[in-house]
Amino acid sequence: MQLNIPNALTIFRIVAIPLIILVFFLPVSWARPASGCLFVLAGVTDWLDGYLARRLGQTSKFGAFLDPVADKLIISTALVLLVQSDPRVIFSMIAVIIIGREIAVSALREWMAELGERGQVAVTFFGKWKTTVQIIGISLMLYQDDLLGLPIYGIGIAFMLVAAGLTLWSMIDYLRTAWPMMIGRD
Repeated sequence: MQLNIPNALTIFRIVAIPLIILVFFLPVSWARPASGCLFVLAGVTDWLDGYLARRLGQTSKFGAFLDPVADKLIISTALVLLVQSDPRVIFSMIAVIIIGREIAVSALREWMAELGERGQVAVTFFGKWKTTVQIIGISLMLYQDDLLGLPIYGIGIAFMLVAAGLTLWSMIDYLRTAWPMMIGRD
């Protein structure tokens, strides 16, 4: 394992998961806003680790593996927290779409790598936008409290609806790219 600044930021994102859970459940009025702020901090490290890896020339195979794992772990954990605190059908469906897509695309990437076609399903700029919208939406929903008269939780749900649409769109895009190989055509 190569421990450099980008990898340390990714590890921080994983270590932040139990901290976000702990803060989320604290029996104090500031628990939800604090968990939202912690999630924002972790979300910033998602952008920063990749930027620094490229800028400092510190890319590594370990980092390339760990970064998407950290992303999926923290997003899935936050969605589980939010669904248990707001079990409405619409938000449960959003969580299933996002988590289901991550499982499906991860399996697709693994299968494509076995075929030597991993580059066909590499992360796209569109996928980065999806992740950004998810991070904003989840952060706002975790924060929950109104801020400056703005309904933060409602805005977060709106972002998550957009994120679910982007999530489906990106999954369809990946499947469309891989479809010829999935049905046995080159």
